[in-house]
Amino acid sequence: MPIAATVKPATIKFLVEPTRMEWVDQALANFDTILLDHAQCERKAAGVALSLINRYPSDRELITALTEIAQEELAHFAQVHQWLERRGVPLRPLHPPPYGAKLREQVRPGEPHRQLDILLVSALIEARSHERLGLLAQHCPDPALAGFYRSLMASEARHYGAYWVLATGRFPRAEVDARLVELAEAESAILATLHPEPRIHS
Repeated sequence: MPIAATVKPATIKFLVEPTRMEWVDQALANFDTILLDHAQCERKAAGVALSLINRYPSDRELITALTEIAQEELAHFAQVHQWLERRGVPLRPLHPPPYGAKLREQVRPGEPHRQLDILLVSALIEARSHERLGLLAQHCPDPALAGFYRSLMASEARHYGAYWVLATGRFPRAEVDARLVELAEAESAILATLHPEPRIHS
């Protein structure tokens, strides 16, 4: 019986709509591809943190928080790569889903709005990653691989919390809350239709 018919998804802070269980079925049926995409996601997440450091080099608190995130993301990339090697799957690029590009379209070009939007988009991506890695941990039939995904969840939660703290430390709380609602609705709308190619954010 498909998991979609038997399991109710968890609710994750910041996300307007939970992941539909059709995604879990798709991911479990294509786990090697999901691992490949997961490796790409970790590498890209490190790159986003580093790009923010480059863009705002005088912000000491931001640099401290995002240096830690970049280091953790690269460590996770190395761990996922180890799993790929164990399964005999060579590392290779995958065509990205529309998720990231469509979220970037929501980012306003002028400062200070750009900084706020990038911080909140990053928080939403990390929140969705936290949710979906949790679903993989819950439903993966390989106990060791399920345990690996379970071990990543705390850091993913810490990452989306760090982006939120950075946003609320630089902008009025009412402005952050209002913009987060707008971006979260856009994020869920992007995922409303399951992408035909299995990806972490499909």
